[in-house]
Amino acid sequence: MKLRSGLALLGVCASAALAQHLLVPMDQAQTDHLRAYGLTYWCLEAPRVYTAEWLLNYRCGSFLLPDRPDVRLRAKALGVRVQPVSQAEVQQIYATIVQENMERIVLEKAPRVAVYVPPDKEPWDDAVTLALTYADIKYDKVWDLDVLAGKLKLYDWLHLHHEDFTGQYGRFWAAFGHQPWYQRQVATAQKTARQAGFPSVQALKCAVARGIRRFVEQGGFLFAMCAACDTLDIALAAAGVDIVPPEIDGTPLDPDADAKLDFTQTFAFKNFHLEKNPRTVEFSDIDVSPKRGQIISQGDTFDLFEFSAKQDPIVSMLTQCHTGRIQDFLGLTTAFNRATLKDSVIVMGYAKDKDWVKYIHGDCGDGTFTFLGGHDPEDYAHVVGEAPTDLSFHKHSPGYRLILNNILFPAARVRERKT
Repeated sequence: MKLRSGLALLGVCASAALAQHLLVPMDQAQTDHLRAYGLTYWCLEAPRVYTAEWLLNYRCGSFLLPDRPDVRLRAKALGVRVQPVSQAEVQQIYATIVQENMERIVLEKAPRVAVYVPPDKEPWDDAVTLALTYADIKYDKVWDLDVLAGKLKLYDWLHLHHEDFTGQYGRFWAAFGHQPWYQRQVATAQKTARQAGFPSVQALKCAVARGIRRFVEQGGFLFAMCAACDTLDIALAAAGVDIVPPEIDGTPLDPDADAKLDFTQTFAFKNFHLEKNPRTVEFSDIDVSPKRGQIISQGDTFDLFEFSAKQDPIVSMLTQCHTGRIQDFLGLTTAFNRATLKDSVIVMGYAKDKDWVKYIHGDCGDGTFTFLGGHDPEDYAHVVGEAPTDLSFHKHSPGYRLILNNILFPAARVRERKT
């Protein structure tokens, strides 16, 4: 098969002569951006463990895979467009990468993936499990007792979604306290706290938050979205301090709670103030979600910061996308108040001329954390009880690409270059 000049795209053909490599373009030519991540992950899985390359900023973060019959068949099954390229053409690509703001990153092994999933999880709860399922990437479910038992050491990557680590049940008491699903969550959390020997759900969740921090400190990769981002840090800062209003847990709120917060224990946030009104679905001033009574209108966007792929390969991996501007989306925690960020935090997604940021990253011990505000990149004003998003209608979602960047990040050899 003769390749047209300019590396024109060819369909997968099992009968075609094998080339040296398959290029997985991630620009507008790709037929399914999300499942392209699944194809690359599949190549890295045992028993195959085919080495792949992530070509940062080359055609919007393309992948280079070995040209093998099983890879071609897998690409066809997933609906992912691949392009056979010869060794000479690969060398041309490498030459371009050397000259431009691009980099080659070797991907060596599929990371072991865990998702923190409560036993009473509802189908609307987690955009990341939707992404993993759609891309056909395997993951295990873990929850409180698994974290306390030290089982996170079995994994490389952990995801948290809109979970509440402060012991306030998502602050849904006022709006949904009468709903059976809310009452089940409360009963399950209280039972788990008793089973684990904790006096309260807040104490249980604080211990879980500390277990997650240890996982990261020991080299784990943490990716959180929505309320998990701020409630995790609030729980860590408030260890031993009652921050739960009595309407929710039946015990008095510490009147000096703000003054007792220990920001040295948090991942990303500092100098924040707690929300003490139990009727407000808000935890602190970290979040910049629209307040009750405001008109929620679509139209805001956030921009991805363009990093040096050679000097900053980690954050470059996390921001690979086929567009630099992404439609905003709401959540229990929509975005982060810039004033509450620690100085060490790297901003990767931000709103121009506004005081909030959307996408952040940082180091903690030997590991890293990445926080993305909002609940579902393709459901702007997601509400409780809404049907889960069907990603077959959003194959080219830039917001979901940010999620899946985080899945492949731990597979990169560049990790040893982290400073």
